[in-house]
Amino acid sequence: MTYFWITGALIYYFRWEKSTHQRHEHPPVLAEYPPVSILVPCHNEGSDIKETIEFLLLQTYPNLEIIAINDGSTDNTLDVLLELAQQHACVRVINLEQNQGKAVSLRTGALFSQNEFLICIDGDALLAPTATAWIMMHFLSGSRVAAVTGNPRIRTRSTLIGKIQVGEFSAIIGLIKRAQRIYGRIFTVSGVVAGFRKAALHQVGYWSIDMVTDDIDISWKLQLDKWDIRYEPNVLCWILMPETLSGLWKQRLRWAQGGAEVLMKYSTQILYWKSRRMWGIYIEYLTSVIWAFSMMLIFILWLLGCFIDLPKEFNVPTLFPSWGGMFLGLTCLGQFLVSLMIDSRYEKKIFQTYYWIVWYPLVFWVLNVLTSGSGFIKAIFKNRNTRAIWTSPDRGIR
Repeated sequence: MTYFWITGALIYYFRWEKSTHQRHEHPPVLAEYPPVSILVPCHNEGSDIKETIEFLLLQTYPNLEIIAINDGSTDNTLDVLLELAQQHACVRVINLEQNQGKAVSLRTGALFSQNEFLICIDGDALLAPTATAWIMMHFLSGSRVAAVTGNPRIRTRSTLIGKIQVGEFSAIIGLIKRAQRIYGRIFTVSGVVAGFRKAALHQVGYWSIDMVTDDIDISWKLQLDKWDIRYEPNVLCWILMPETLSGLWKQRLRWAQGGAEVLMKYSTQILYWKSRRMWGIYIEYLTSVIWAFSMMLIFILWLLGCFIDLPKEFNVPTLFPSWGGMFLGLTCLGQFLVSLMIDSRYEKKIFQTYYWIVWYPLVFWVLNVLTSGSGFIKAIFKNRNTRAIWTSPDRGIR
């Protein structure tokens, strides 16, 4: 899969990125500039939301409204938003008194918005000033473009976990999205930054309120309804990520559970011939879940072998990698090298993180195995009638 992704990403790079002389600092000149609504769902974002909104006010796009949805915050988020709304005419505030979940917040903002085109970002994210124009370039290029996903960049880099995630978002998220765009379908838009066409959202019923990861679900709903999703690396968005193991565990467990929920929700719909363009990413994700359980089984067999004599065919003598494991590790480092070379176009000093990425296979592969298995089990036993509400995540060390 790594070589498959690298090949697709390089095709994308030479076909679309390298061939254009425009940089993210210089947005494309559009034939028209339709009005856009930026939706910012907030839950306990009092320490970050002012910076987020003030950064949105720097957008170079000429016709914008900013809608901040306060979703039952228990801190001073609402007070900060109301103060910003008084200072800036383009800022509107919607207050939900109880925590309804991100999907309900986005639905509410979309229905109250005045415009056909929406951009959704998290309440702690900083959107690059030229991002709106880059997103609108895709919507204006085709009437079947339903969503445009951006290029998240990590702000929190003070620890080993933070530094590794800089490379991870480049190699595991950016590189794969480029490849998926070439091969036909994208597994998910980035929940932290994505643009949407309201007509497409309306046709598929907007975001599902019972899914742990609303971004994965809406991506599948749109693409199964024959809408197109694009990836635009020039849409930079600086985000906060966990820098503790407990925060990272909770985040990745939620991602894994959300992926498993989507896997099960669309398991029958994916069988139809009309859904064939989604088969590739469905099989890819299903295989990754099987891999996770296989690795867990290997660990259990090794642990049992430390205490009892197992039959030869079930005996796992060691967990240390042999030549095959070393080849996998080198392949992983090669994937990171290619991705960082591509992303150096957007962040010149990103190669400084390559030194820390050697720890990725050791730390994050183990984490992904455990969260994939646990998330799948949680998805199986989840109460389907439960609304997915949110809590304040680990924001890292700044």
